Amino acid sequence: MQQQDSLIGPVPARVVEVARSTVTPFEGRVADFNVAAWLHLPGMTDLPVSLQVSYMDGEQRREVAVDHGRLNAKGKILLAGIARLPFKQKIDQMQVRLRAAVPIKGLLVEELFVQPVELAEPANRQVRA
Repeated sequence: MQQQDSLIGPVPARVVEVARSTVTPFEGRVADFNVAAWLHLPGMTDLPVSLQVSYMDGEQRREVAVDHGRLNAKGKILLAGIARLPFKQKIDQMQVRLRAAVPIKGLLVEELFVQPVELAEPANRQVRA
């Protein structure tokens, strides 16, 4: 079955640039983002959907799943979680997307929230003990 993706919204580069990245033993460099989307799909109920974050890492397109759920009787849902984005070069063209098993018509984004879990430390700031 073909998955259908709908763009919820692009993430401004300035949001990505202030995120702190860390190095992990298995994933390499990663940056974590809090992501929440309040969505309304009029006329659709009980549809299982997934919140995804897609991005470019150099020439490679990557994506990570953030949350899954079912639309309520009014066709609304809140999907939220932490997107852990592994990267080798640089996170670019970050987008929040909605994935469903059927084509989505009339997606209304009531609110989209994306922010780094941790901000990068400015290079000139002193480390406090």
